[in-house]
Amino acid sequence: MSVVRYLSSALAVLALGLVLVHPARAYETAATQAILIDADTGTVLYEKNADEMTFPSSMTKLMTMYLVFAHLADGSLSLDDELPVSEKAWRMEGSKMFVEVGNSVRVEDLIRGVAVQSGNDATVVLAEGLAGSEEAFAVEMTETARALGMTGSEFRNASGWPDPEHVTTARDLAILAQRTIQDFPQYYHYYAEEVFVWHDIEQHNRNPLLYNTPGADGLKTGHTEAAGYGLTASAEREGRRLILVVNGLTSTQERASEGQRLMEYGFREFETYDLFAAGETVTDADVWLGQEDSVPLVLEGPLSLTMSRSARQDMTVTVAYDGPVPAPIAAGQPIARLIVAAPEMKTVELPLLAGQDVPELSMFSRLGAAIGYLVFGAPAAP
Repeated sequence: MSVVRYLSSALAVLALGLVLVHPARAYETAATQAILIDADTGTVLYEKNADEMTFPSSMTKLMTMYLVFAHLADGSLSLDDELPVSEKAWRMEGSKMFVEVGNSVRVEDLIRGVAVQSGNDATVVLAEGLAGSEEAFAVEMTETARALGMTGSEFRNASGWPDPEHVTTARDLAILAQRTIQDFPQYYHYYAEEVFVWHDIEQHNRNPLLYNTPGADGLKTGHTEAAGYGLTASAEREGRRLILVVNGLTSTQERASEGQRLMEYGFREFETYDLFAAGETVTDADVWLGQEDSVPLVLEGPLSLTMSRSARQDMTVTVAYDGPVPAPIAAGQPIARLIVAAPEMKTVELPLLAGQDVPELSMFSRLGAAIGYLVFGAPAAP
């Protein structure tokens, strides 16, 4: 028979890595494209045209830095290595670190020149140093994007210099920011630096959230005439991290205000709720003809959910299975389903597994249990 158990109406669960998309509700932003996610659970807290193609401008440099960090992590590059400055790099226009042609620059200085000063010239030095040419480096950028799941991105250069085929999406930039923080925590701190001085030229980080939003520690701004003003940002408070991408804003002032407003909205309206640790028993399932009367039901991994505080009040969590479950039962065997429903989110169903082996009864014991079933009927489900 089918068994349904209601665990609670005030608990929330989500397997890590599963993304629940919440509607935007009544909230709105002036950005043309936007997305706000919880970095740990991947839950989308807000989105607007998040899959619409747009120009990444200098937010492109996040991918350039991702590849640089990858080379540092695998040992093929060091912070003290020096890379030569070509005439192409020296002649780059737009935001600059002001490297000089014919000189060589330490990799760590180039990283700061990109992360803080948004130097187009520094990105070319890095691209040529790592791949031989900026064009070859751009191919590697696109290939890496595909490997990361950035399905809407094509890169043609390392800086974000305008090119009609150089495109991305807000969702892709959020993925890139999330993977940068996750994959290279040892290098992420460069994005939080507020000032960098090179050749006596002092430049300040263009990320406005570093100055007006508690917990902000990255990542990158961008601007071109075609794209407008954009920002990929992250902030952490009390162990909880959010990632924000906005693009298509009309000024630096609007970028600063909208970035701060959206980030505060995420921290204010949403919370992450932990439910079960890995291997912790959710409930028990009744067993038929087994050496145990019940078997614990467990989830494969730890469970947590990011959701709005208002939606949590109306959440229902149930367990459903066909029971009693006949023995023998093997540990890890799928037995039941955990069903989570609440306003503003898609219903989630997760498999529940047997937490231990349950051997079947001996033939004599099975006969006795079968006779008892015929005489007294099946035991009542709790």
